[in-house]
Amino acid sequence: MGPLKGVRVLEVGGIGPIPFVGMMLSDMGADIIRVERMPHPDRPDLDINDGIVERNRRRIAVDLKSPAGVDLVLRLADQADVLIEGYRPGVMERLGLGPDVCFARNPKLIYGRMTGWGQEGPLAKTPGHDINYISAVGVTGTIGSADRHPVPPLNLVGDYGGGAMTLVIGVCAALFETSRSGKGQVIDAAICDGAALLMNIMYEMHQKGDWRDEREANLLDGGSHYYGTYETSDGKFMSVGSAEPQFYHQLLVELGLDGDEELAHGQHDTTKWPVFRDRIATVFKTRTRDEWTARMTHKDVCAIPVLSIGEAMEFPHNTERGVFIKVGDYVQAAPAPRFSRTPSDTPTPPGKVGADTDEILSAAGLSSATMAALKASRVVI
Repeated sequence: MGPLKGVRVLEVGGIGPIPFVGMMLSDMGADIIRVERMPHPDRPDLDINDGIVERNRRRIAVDLKSPAGVDLVLRLADQADVLIEGYRPGVMERLGLGPDVCFARNPKLIYGRMTGWGQEGPLAKTPGHDINYISAVGVTGTIGSADRHPVPPLNLVGDYGGGAMTLVIGVCAALFETSRSGKGQVIDAAICDGAALLMNIMYEMHQKGDWRDEREANLLDGGSHYYGTYETSDGKFMSVGSAEPQFYHQLLVELGLDGDEELAHGQHDTTKWPVFRDRIATVFKTRTRDEWTARMTHKDVCAIPVLSIGEAMEFPHNTERGVFIKVGDYVQAAPAPRFSRTPSDTPTPPGKVGADTDEILSAAGLSSATMAALKASRVVI
């Protein structure tokens, strides 16, 4: 089920954001065929991804260096509504699978391209990873302690937030437009573009003089005493986001600091933030994380324990809401967002490559003899 039921997506396999795009589209009901690269003969498991983000797929391994393999992928693209790929600019064209070739056969195809730097620009064909793309647009330099190196925010801001999410939005928007125009188009989704988009509020604050270039000196980077993390007596941490006046007041009440007039009236006095942070830190160290959790979680404070991955999976809110589900061997995040009338189905774990080959080839119109020949020559698995 799901709102994208009936949409056919061809995912040209890759790492990073493209599998995440496929996961989200499939969670929303799209029918995904993932084209895997052929495994290395000495390492049959080397290039086959079968983790959580590959859930809900039918998968086939194809030799894209073979003319027969390229022809097969084009036949699959003929039947698709969407193609997504994550190679460097020019690679799909050199393979014979570029947009022009696909559009000549399927004019309604939506061709989603995901790169780090975009399809043009001086760095377009330069290799990179998440940390490089987000560093170039000012993300990495804003995160971390003032007296230590910048801290990469995992691959969440670049690969997934800035990259995959923007391509998912682009695909959904293009599907809507195509339903009216009957024409396909290329979506150029770049991680640097999307990561920059996520930073717009910080760019605005910087230009207004409300954001300093130093780390831990600003409202949202841990510089303020009312928005950050505090260590507790057991060496764990609480997260505090008491930005609004009413939440800030309640924070001081729960800490027993509401009688401190300087704290009470100096929330936005940036010159006092380091001193105020030290005062609050001293109080947080008087109790354990669980004690502060019991005291604050259900109050209007905006204070929640900082949880490990394992703890997050057992956190009462997450378990009661069903934030995590067990699929196959892994506990994982459930599909999001949630739809009232066309809810997403429970995901299925990725199947073994080769298990869906006959079904995929048959649906593409290949005869039994042709299918057998492709397998025998290792054009497909």
